[in-house]
Amino acid sequence: MATYAIGDIQGCHDSLQRLLADCAFDPEKDRLWLVGDLVNRGPKSLETLRLIKSFGKSALTVLGNHDLYLLMVAEGGAKYRAKDDTLDDVLNAPDRDELLDWLRRQPLCHTEGEHCLVHAGLLPQWTAKRSRELAREVEAKLQGKDYREFILNLWGSEPAAWSDDLKGWGRLRVIVNAMTRMRFCTKKGVMEFKAKGKLVNAPEGYLPWFDIPGRKSADAVLVTGHWSALGLRITTNLLALDSGCLWGGHLTAVRLEDRRIYQVDCSPAEVQPLKR
Repeated sequence: MATYAIGDIQGCHDSLQRLLADCAFDPEKDRLWLVGDLVNRGPKSLETLRLIKSFGKSALTVLGNHDLYLLMVAEGGAKYRAKDDTLDDVLNAPDRDELLDWLRRQPLCHTEGEHCLVHAGLLPQWTAKRSRELAREVEAKLQGKDYREFILNLWGSEPAAWSDDLKGWGRLRVIVNAMTRMRFCTKKGVMEFKAKGKLVNAPEGYLPWFDIPGRKSADAVLVTGHWSALGLRITTNLLALDSGCLWGGHLTAVRLEDRRIYQVDCSPAEVQPLKR
């Protein structure tokens, strides 16, 4: 049995199929760990969701910002930016409700052994164990009777920092934003959401979240995506797997047992104009 962790797919279904073939993935005995952002911008979000869902317990995905955006659009919690988004096939699909219900029941963060799977990153105050506990607070709302109210209060970038005293929607929003949107933060964990691109684009006083000195999750191996401009980054305690497939880069998998890397070029029909 092998576990393959795969970077952001974003509707690049054909590239995913080729990568799974390259890995010789067998859902009867192997597992997939997906870093989130299954959908949007690429041309086949619907096919991607159906494929991952069909693998059942052999596939584990955490939620990314684009996955949550799909849920928000479906419930009227975010405006649909039709120019850049490619979610119409999902929103108009006959199995739409089934797929969205499945999606909202996926975790925000997953810990297993030495690994912690999360889309974007963790704030420096959080251990991997604490992060899993905080993720459960969000998952309870996503999967509970207050689901729509939660979705309608999810949008926004404030508060920008964590405090144990936070309550209500603000508390849940910080957890979601850290785990699905964060790239840069201060040593005290104040997040900044405007800066993108390469590491040199860090605003003054900010660092990449994984470079914060003394971050409490450093004793775990973080498996992440979200940051295509960062590219594939493999260190002792970080497997950053978004290698920019959507933008003409690669779709990447890492076999967790031995860190063997598998990559395929993005299928030509799935490449989008570069935007960062």
